Amino acid sequence: MKKQLILLTLFATIFFACKNDVKKTADKETTPVEEQIAVSETKITPISHATTVIEFDDTIMYLDPTGGLEAFADFENAHYVLITDIHGDHMNKETLASLDLETTTIIAPEAVAKQLSDLKVKEIIVINNGEEKSFDNFKVEAIPMYNLREEALKFHPKGRGNGYVLTIDTERIYFSGDTEDIPEMRNLKNIDKAFVCMNLPYTMTVESAADGVLAFQPKKVYPYHYRGTEGLSDVEKFKTIVNEKNTDIEVIQWNWYPNRK
Repeated sequence: MKKQLILLTLFATIFFACKNDVKKTADKETTPVEEQIAVSETKITPISHATTVIEFDDTIMYLDPTGGLEAFADFENAHYVLITDIHGDHMNKETLASLDLETTTIIAPEAVAKQLSDLKVKEIIVINNGEEKSFDNFKVEAIPMYNLREEALKFHPKGRGNGYVLTIDTERIYFSGDTEDIPEMRNLKNIDKAFVCMNLPYTMTVESAADGVLAFQPKKVYPYHYRGTEGLSDVEKFKTIVNEKNTDIEVIQWNWYPNRK
């Protein structure tokens, strides 16, 4: 009898221990993904040509602001302004002067920063090709942007301007700036959204842009900065070239020039 009691007690102990282990495992497996990884939503609004507003968490960022104060009437003042190059469709001093930037940090290459010393801003942070800078809730990588064609070298020499990769939570967003199909773009990794230029004579053809995109394979690509001296580039052709070779890349066409055909 005593022996039977010992066996019964041992069985009960093993049974309840196993039951508790199963419950712990089940609780762990059913934890919602959204509770395990907190990811904020990033909202990107096209303004025109190369000008964009980026909103995430409680942060407002203007990229290459142009168009005057009225272009940003629907947005809060920028916490950050990101500028790619010295040309007026990227560094527009009239627009910058019209904005309230006293609490704004400007992030720009040295060639741009040198021309903005008279602005009333919180601070100007210089970032040059190949550098990375981390902020409270995002990271910026400065990617080279430059021309390759002999006849276009005068427009964008290597080292002056920056393209950018923004890392916001786990999302990586690339803005090409004014560039051609350069090795630094082709070698990008793990890009979720890519904004890629294509306009002649200043940057590159839709064919070159498509070839570069096919090399680094972003999840989504947005043609931007596609107005040239002969009008707007054929972004539909760009989409066709990309998707004929890779249907996994989603090409999203925004109208950056609503008043032009």
